[in-house]
Amino acid sequence: MKNSLKFNDLAPDLEVLDSEGQPIQLSSLWQAGPLVLAFTRHFGCPQCKEMMDELYLAQPQLQQKGLRLAIVTQGTPEQAKAFCAERAPGATCLADPERVVYAAYGLARGSAWQTLLSPKIWQSNRRLKREKGFNPETPPKGQDAFVMSGTFIVGPDGRIRLPYYYEDIADHPSIDLLLHGLMGMDWGKPLEGAITPNE
Repeated sequence: MKNSLKFNDLAPDLEVLDSEGQPIQLSSLWQAGPLVLAFTRHFGCPQCKEMMDELYLAQPQLQQKGLRLAIVTQGTPEQAKAFCAERAPGATCLADPERVVYAAYGLARGSAWQTLLSPKIWQSNRRLKREKGFNPETPPKGQDAFVMSGTFIVGPDGRIRLPYYYEDIADHPSIDLLLHGLMGMDWGKPLEGAITPNE
């Protein structure tokens, strides 16, 4: 994938807006400890609502593991504040309406297959409508329905511990992967040499 980040790459450290419209440097979020940086698609996306719900429910477990959560949205600060208040209250919610941070993290527009035509997406849409009453909705003005999601874990040293790029919009990382990583690795420790499980 073009411009995709890899394990141990330096995470792009950009300025973004918080839900009150105040500028915040991304590094200020991960310097305090490992950060789960989750990018949503548009606010009418059923799969994004499911992802947000899962992250919200997992926040106590994430905190136990020393992981902080920040959610990057395409919305304005006002839109981001309302969306996160509904779906993930208490989470750090960020606004990137120009999608500058999305681009820096390699999250470009997906293909028609990735965003619409894959049978996995249709199956997911049917399941989410049946289980949660979620329906695909038109994106709010200014949000791009084709931009892909992604989830990254960034260590306190500013390096990528986990880069997760979606195969299609129905794909997202399991909470177990976010909590335990590969072979139970410690997200707070630098990646030096081979990746080995915790003792």
